[in-house]
Amino acid sequence: MTNINNRKMYIFLLILTIASTVGLQGWRTLMNNFAVEVAGLNGGQFGFVGSIRELPGFFSLFVVYFLLIFKEHHLAALSVMITGVGVALAGFMPSYAGIAFTTLLMSFGFHYYETMNQSLTLQYFGYSEAPLVMGRMRSMAAATNITIGVAIFLASGFMGYSSMFLAAGGIAFVAGLGCCFMDPSSTEIPIQHKKMILRPKYWLFYALTFLAGARRQIFVAFAVFLLVKKFDYSVQQVTMLFVFNNIINYFLNPIIAKSVNKLGERKILSIEYGFLVIIFLAYAFTDSPIIGGLLYILDNILYNCAIAIKTFFQKIADKPDIAPSMAVGFTINHIAAVFIPALGGIAWMQDYKIVFIGAAVMSAASFILAQFIDRELKLKALNND
Repeated sequence: MTNINNRKMYIFLLILTIASTVGLQGWRTLMNNFAVEVAGLNGGQFGFVGSIRELPGFFSLFVVYFLLIFKEHHLAALSVMITGVGVALAGFMPSYAGIAFTTLLMSFGFHYYETMNQSLTLQYFGYSEAPLVMGRMRSMAAATNITIGVAIFLASGFMGYSSMFLAAGGIAFVAGLGCCFMDPSSTEIPIQHKKMILRPKYWLFYALTFLAGARRQIFVAFAVFLLVKKFDYSVQQVTMLFVFNNIINYFLNPIIAKSVNKLGERKILSIEYGFLVIIFLAYAFTDSPIIGGLLYILDNILYNCAIAIKTFFQKIADKPDIAPSMAVGFTINHIAAVFIPALGGIAWMQDYKIVFIGAAVMSAASFILAQFIDRELKLKALNND
């Protein structure tokens, strides 16, 4: 961070990122057991809750209208407060309707904060700084995930669900409230458009974002399911896998961020997509539980390369387009969440290999598209000259 405005915004986003992660990871860790043991939800009901959780991401484009009322940093802090309220209330509403409501509240807060987080990072930090900041934020999120997991493991022996939900949500809410009284903004930053932006010149960003969202949905919905269904992974084994992933990500995220600066977005994304083709095909055909676990870890590591999509956009975007384009990008990323899990479930019933082969095909398409990145950067440079 090269100036006081950058440092102020970095600290502001760091606090909110940790707070948001506390709320989300607390919810993730507790909700499955709470839904079954306390609320008595069946599989169909819990699946519907999962769909509800993705809706706010799909509607992230409406962030631009909230910016007519709130400043970006205020909306970021308010969003984390809403995340905290949703998590804190979850333990006190042990019913299908209650869980659906609190999930929707939590998810709106989380997705809207992430939209603001990405927007503010790309606005306040330069081309070489932005990937480093994103990498550090991801590392801190990974460290927070580990801390929350350990805290809940220890607290579960003497605290009930409602108390643990309240503690996780309360931390997020208080941190968000505190940040409401901070002003990390700068008058030197270009004023953002307060309307939805869809421009043909951003076509590559839109395409890469959509395919990344589609692949991610397959990973989230079916990778762990494969490990449990085919390889009989226990809850303890899955938990150990999560913790191990977060430890690796804590150390590797800064390295990946530096690599974006050193190698450029095209090479980083080409590496990611090339390996993903191999990984998804291996998911489809491996019969080894050890290889299955290793594939899951590699998949998680490569997901962190996705920051290169955002830094690529930062380099081709008009400065006032960043905030509304991040909102539109979040919506595009979540379009796949509406239909990919359902289509994947239908395909799985025929042959689970179809799901992962489909993801490999999408990865190959992303690899091809990534080769246009340098051309788009050159076009932007020519237009500026």
